[in-house]
Amino acid sequence: MNFIESIKERAKLDKKTIILPESMDSRVLEAASKIIEEDICNLIIIGDKNSINIPGAMVIDPKNYFFTDELANKLYELRRDKGMTLEEAKRLLVEDYMYFACMLVKTGRADGVVSGACHSTSNTLRPALQIIKSDPKYNFVSSFFIMETKDSEFGEDGILVFSDSGLVEYPTVDELAHIAEMSAESFDYLVEDDPIVAMLSYSTKGSAKSEHIDKVVEATKIAKRDYPNLRIDGELQLDAAICPDVAKRKAPSSNVAGYANVLIFPNIDAGNIGYKLVERFAHAKAYGPITQGMAAPVNDLSRGSDVDEIVGVVAITAVQAQK
Repeated sequence: MNFIESIKERAKLDKKTIILPESMDSRVLEAASKIIEEDICNLIIIGDKNSINIPGAMVIDPKNYFFTDELANKLYELRRDKGMTLEEAKRLLVEDYMYFACMLVKTGRADGVVSGACHSTSNTLRPALQIIKSDPKYNFVSSFFIMETKDSEFGEDGILVFSDSGLVEYPTVDELAHIAEMSAESFDYLVEDDPIVAMLSYSTKGSAKSEHIDKVVEATKIAKRDYPNLRIDGELQLDAAICPDVAKRKAPSSNVAGYANVLIFPNIDAGNIGYKLVERFAHAKAYGPITQGMAAPVNDLSRGSDVDEIVGVVAITAVQAQK
């Protein structure tokens, strides 16, 4: 059984309710039909009931929903200190399905949201950060992709986590260390195997000198100090991180080099470009950006996602909601 099939089976054991607010996208509706057919989770679709016919899914139209006024009042209470009026809250819920979806989660009517097939990351995550917010345990939100590759010699039988490839643009040293710890925890929970974390750079163990490399080196030191049980090393070039033969030459004393399954990129430029290269050239499945550190799971989609990737992210979201 491959990774995403195992995730689907886990989702079925304790079914959660996940919201799809992008009913205007045909890929999302096709994915919704597959989710219902495979019985992965309970599903809420936001949109016009007259134009959506997916038996087994609950369709909610904000304009005609019995509790819309109640949700508007709660949104107003949450955001009035930021200048939001009650009228603006009502308008926002009816016009922006992502805000409506987040309020359903905030009030306990659903467990998670998946969006982004036809909206930007900011359109997806801004409402989530404003309404659902971060888990107090972390007080910090980052993201990752789960890459399901066809090359079983890399990562954990071809499965790797790439982070942060979708949210934190230029993390500070402390944030980079925190992203490493959170990503390791996500790998452990979702992949159910031991995380091996590589802090990536264009240098391996001092082969080049730069303030950018110093940042990765310092983040690695902080992560080792603050998370002593974490198997982590850096700075490592990508080939040294995942190729044992290269690792023997470039980082022979490292207990991570050659075997990493969690790759921490120094910034979002490298992470985003990296995952797209692997997705397109290696024909890997890219699930994400998956958020970590939210009070409830709200996950983004690449606008290039296919139907199977949407189904996969929904299944991952359902499993995250179980936690």
